[in-house]
Amino acid sequence: MTPTWVTHLARTMARARAPEPREKSGDGMGKSREGVARLACFELWGGNSKAAHPIELPGLQGWISCTPFGHATSGGDVHYVSVCSKGQVSRVALADVAGHGEFASSVAERLRWVLQQHTDNWDQSALMRELNDAFKRDVNGLQFATAVVLGFYFGTGELLFTNAGHLPLLWYHAKTGVWDWLEDQTPYAKKMADLPLGLISGTTYAQTAVEFSRGDMLLLYTDGVTESRNENREELGHEGLLALARGLTISPREEPVGFGRALVARLKRFQGSGAQRDDQTLVLIQRQAENGQLD
Repeated sequence: MTPTWVTHLARTMARARAPEPREKSGDGMGKSREGVARLACFELWGGNSKAAHPIELPGLQGWISCTPFGHATSGGDVHYVSVCSKGQVSRVALADVAGHGEFASSVAERLRWVLQQHTDNWDQSALMRELNDAFKRDVNGLQFATAVVLGFYFGTGELLFTNAGHLPLLWYHAKTGVWDWLEDQTPYAKKMADLPLGLISGTTYAQTAVEFSRGDMLLLYTDGVTESRNENREELGHEGLLALARGLTISPREEPVGFGRALVARLKRFQGSGAQRDDQTLVLIQRQAENGQLD
């Protein structure tokens, strides 16, 4: 039976907006990460428009919710999901451009272009240096951007994480049932052979590796979520978002689509009649078992 992610890949190849595969010289994948330094990859999902849909990648399943500010059809939150042609390396990124509306949207599209140029690199160092340069070039008045970039290696379950001034990620550990934060100084950091970890030269960002265990879930979000206010003008905040995730009746061990929808519904209940103040984006990803089911 053909895996679902392959079906998505075929559909993406047929869409004009998806980049064509770029074959790289070399002897292919090999049996280690050294063989995946450069790979032909496809963008599966990417954009800054209103969205609410599931995503599937090799070994991962997830869900994206993007709600631009006001009546705009697109905004300054840009999400990006790609997978290499042989299914070994997947990348998930979320960037947030200050402000909203068409101006922020144009900057978000440029950031997406930078991400597209590096979909086939397992090492995220060059990508983060170029993002850093793009941020500097685009600084104009109050305009700036933050980003968080993840790389997942299907063969081992290792996850690369780089935070460029973005908000900390929420991490659900399936083995213990505990929610906490994924940050640069995480105690779960591990060493990886032939891959530079720690501070990325030319930037203030670090590249960190962790084991993303089966059933674990990560929640990426933008500040439009944590800075949302209720009818009493009380801000949700980071701890408030953590409390919402912990308080849902649906278990994080269930598929992320249901969990994501429940989280958005709970966020709307918190806001009540309070007006949306910024673009709001949530991205959930969860590692699956080999048979597609959680352990």
